[in-house]
Amino acid sequence: MNSISSFKKLVCITLSMSGLLFVGSVAADGNNSYDVTITNLTRGEIFTPILVASTNQDSKLFTLGSVASNELEVIAESGNPVPLSNSLIATGAAMDVVTSAGILAPGKSVTLTVKTSHKYRHITVASMLVPTNDAFFAVNGVDTPKGHKTLTVYSPAYDAGTEINDELCDAIPGPPFICTGEGVSAASGEGYVHIHAGIQGVGDLIKANHDWRNPVAKITIRKAER
Repeated sequence: MNSISSFKKLVCITLSMSGLLFVGSVAADGNNSYDVTITNLTRGEIFTPILVASTNQDSKLFTLGSVASNELEVIAESGNPVPLSNSLIATGAAMDVVTSAGILAPGKSVTLTVKTSHKYRHITVASMLVPTNDAFFAVNGVDTPKGHKTLTVYSPAYDAGTEINDELCDAIPGPPFICTGEGVSAASGEGYVHIHAGIQGVGDLIKANHDWRNPVAKITIRKAER
């Protein structure tokens, strides 16, 4: 995925396939729907298409200090949520998975609605930060709020540990006005998920333009109005 249009193609593929990928959610009793609003708190980082899922209590995207899954690696390095979406549904870890339409710019918000049940009442969220080598933010299966209460959580930027943080555009996907490199890289990283150290300005990225202070994302969860 080395062409200038790779990032745009990724967004188009995600949107065009979403109707096929997420049909046939696991049947469940006592369904509810929850609105999940994600706000980009950074000044110079873009969020790739955001995955939101209703998952069971045993489903976790990652454990700090442990090796990232292949599906998480793909999101963290390329921004592509499709492999993780498919895996969550295929394994029965999720009841419903939705993906936002396109990128989320700094200071902007987007709301996605997912179906839940008693068994699938946890909310999971994930997206890549661009431009980075393998940074992502996530909600790792938080329980939905009771009744009509609102739950707000904040996510730091995590490092998947799957790619070296050389900050070179050849290894960082678009959008084209920043970088136009490859998605998933063969270069190895630290080997475990950890809190990201931010942009250091060691490669093609300017620290003053793209560095951040945690948290990077605000996530608000509330029961959807019927």
